[in-house]
Amino acid sequence: MFEFKKEDRLGIISMNKAPANSYDIHFFNEFEKILNTIEVDSDIAVVLLKSAIPKFFSAGADIKVFQSNTAEQNKEMVVMANKIANQISKSSKIFVAFLNGHTLGGGLELALACDIRLSSNKKFLLGLPEVKLGLMPGNGGIPRLVNAVGISKAFELVVSGNNMDSQEAYRNGLVNQLFDEEKSEEQAFEYAVNLSKGPKKAMAAIKQTFSDGIGKSLGDFLKLEKEKVNTLYDTYDAKEGFLAFVEKRTPEFE
Repeated sequence: MFEFKKEDRLGIISMNKAPANSYDIHFFNEFEKILNTIEVDSDIAVVLLKSAIPKFFSAGADIKVFQSNTAEQNKEMVVMANKIANQISKSSKIFVAFLNGHTLGGGLELALACDIRLSSNKKFLLGLPEVKLGLMPGNGGIPRLVNAVGISKAFELVVSGNNMDSQEAYRNGLVNQLFDEEKSEEQAFEYAVNLSKGPKKAMAAIKQTFSDGIGKSLGDFLKLEKEKVNTLYDTYDAKEGFLAFVEKRTPEFE
């Protein structure tokens, strides 16, 4: 269901559960093991999450499994889906999702849990269509979509269940970078590699500041920012960054 490999400071997770990377409890159990391994690996700074299935990033929950499950089993699966999304969003690693196929329902919620979303300009759909099944997103999709595109657009997308293509997703801020289809996988990999060369402690502190600060008052947000930057001054990376700047060379961070 998953392929995981490391390339220097970059971890790469490829979802490979045909036909559409639809999830069930076994999918999440295996995903959790990989995330736990990544979190304790001090070499990894950035994780690239992508699909090995040509036409899908992920279609979200396996509808046939949902139909056959009891209500309690479905609630358990939602709990596990939330756990995985929160594990990604709270991780000290920077998660980059590369979208090159349909990204729907829980699949989009998974991408929204990542810190950065890259996409090809290939024709595919992104959306949260749960309302068309008489449901609503339940894996953090609503608050994270609000953070990405704003309240008004997020509400429209969720209450209508309508989908966007990659171009519209980029225009609305759901996708950070849009690449030409032919070279998109190569460009996404290059983006992630370059990001992984950054200072791990500073990037983790930045991620935590955004994660914990959004929603706080300005005063509390500023206090948190000050606390985080104060933890970085004595690090090797800060000293190396200043020295490299003075010596006019590229820094070599830990």
